[in-house]
Amino acid sequence: MSPLARKRLGKAALNGAGIIVFLFAIFPVYWMIGIAFKPNDQIFTTDFIPFPSPPTLDHVERVFTKGIAGHSIWQFLLNSTIVAVSAVLIGAVFALLAATAVARFRFRFRTSFLILLLIVQMVPAEALLIPLFLMARRLGLADQLLGLIVINVGLTLPFSVWMLRTFVAAVPKELEEASWIDGASRFTTFWRVLFPLVAPGLVATSIFAFITTWNEFAYALTLINDQGKYTMPAALGFFIGQRSTDWGAIMAASTLMMIPVLIFFLLVQRRMVSGLVAGAVKG
Repeated sequence: MSPLARKRLGKAALNGAGIIVFLFAIFPVYWMIGIAFKPNDQIFTTDFIPFPSPPTLDHVERVFTKGIAGHSIWQFLLNSTIVAVSAVLIGAVFALLAATAVARFRFRFRTSFLILLLIVQMVPAEALLIPLFLMARRLGLADQLLGLIVINVGLTLPFSVWMLRTFVAAVPKELEEASWIDGASRFTTFWRVLFPLVAPGLVATSIFAFITTWNEFAYALTLINDQGKYTMPAALGFFIGQRSTDWGAIMAASTLMMIPVLIFFLLVQRRMVSGLVAGAVKG
């Protein structure tokens, strides 16, 4: 076999593997959207029906008109948006400052701090549920969206700091030193030089934090008692009854819940895929 043929064969194998991974990842989304528009007799049938025939809007209409547990679905979406956006913004600030300190400064127990970040990531979030609930109750943050925001910042911050540290360390320190020579202050150097180059990494960690917070269920269900303050994942539990489960409504609400994540990703994808230090250093 010629080198050109081997190259084409390898490229075809990689493309085939990529298509398989894509189909494997997209199938649950396709199944969720399909059930959202299927009549009940097609949802519970044992026959394989790839597409709803005919499609129905009953589940979507029921979710929008009747709401969930007497509350409008927009209320739960608003609660999720407040928690997720606030956790992302607050976490991004603390993660960027902490990552810069770890990557640029040498201090005692620096290595221990980095190891501690990894250890925290190894602890299941459910194992921290009771301690964090007791702390939130003592601080008066129970049954408050602010409590959820603080907890989600704490849950996503270790990974964000660890990931951002590599982005900050990859930025040449000579760029900052050149800025200092030109008379810029440390804050100006941080804002005008370091921040634009670390922005792709900050966007990547923000996407992780947003998706993690948006889909968080256990803490939202445990910490919040007022049903009107539930986030969307916790509100979906109202469709599960003792005798039956309204799968059509669950999938319709889940499809609606997926849209803000897609919008957030589309807004920031250009920043995420842009080069880290492309064009920063020439020659």
